[in-house]
Amino acid sequence: MNIIETKQLTKSYGTFTAVSNVDMHIRKGTVYGFLGPNGAGKSTTMKMFLGLTQPTSGTFTIDGKSHPADRVKILSEVGSFIEAPAFYGNLSGEENLDIIRKILKLPKSSVSEALELVGLTQHRKRLAKKYSLGMKQRLGLASALMGRPPILILDEPTNGLDPVGIHEIRSLIRSLPQQFDCTVLVSSHLLSEIELMADDIGILNHGELLFQGTLEELKQNSAAKGYPTDNLEDTFLAIVENDNRKRGVRR
Repeated sequence: MNIIETKQLTKSYGTFTAVSNVDMHIRKGTVYGFLGPNGAGKSTTMKMFLGLTQPTSGTFTIDGKSHPADRVKILSEVGSFIEAPAFYGNLSGEENLDIIRKILKLPKSSVSEALELVGLTQHRKRLAKKYSLGMKQRLGLASALMGRPPILILDEPTNGLDPVGIHEIRSLIRSLPQQFDCTVLVSSHLLSEIELMADDIGILNHGELLFQGTLEELKQNSAAKGYPTDNLEDTFLAIVENDNRKRGVRR
């Protein structure tokens, strides 16, 4: 069963098309790794799912609910982490999460649970402005996990983390479908991490979806075309570079 589906989803800004006729399908209870070079349209796609920008054309459904008719219901089921999370610097990490808790009308225990999940319990009283970049990323992830939403949309969640932090967050994301019965859409430039956490892969380039399917399907598809299959990064680069050649694009 697919929990997110798009049909011909398109977003244009004047003469520039950021997302072009994308047909995505994200299976319930999986981690979907969303890949693409900078400017490929990944963040724009995620922002459309969250109602932060409106599609120019096409449609999408999330958990059987259609946009824009069910926009509020969709948002109630989605936890998100898009770009650099914004917090009140003069409030502690715990106090920032408590504001979100009150908005979502969640029990008080949800704050400590979220902090524990991302490893911030010991720093909960520290002011957010004194958090390192990695700690802010963890706090952003904690805010996305508040209320244990059935769908998580995470844009570069390991940005700014050291190798230990990256490993911890990757392990957390990998565990979420089983632990909370949720589905995760995650974008990252760390392809070695996506390879270790994702069930399915979507590759976007110049706004067009070049591939989507399981990692095994990607390997089979790439081997048939003579692309390297030793690791996801080499496969990804070969697919994108071939697409750029077809377009006459020099990178």
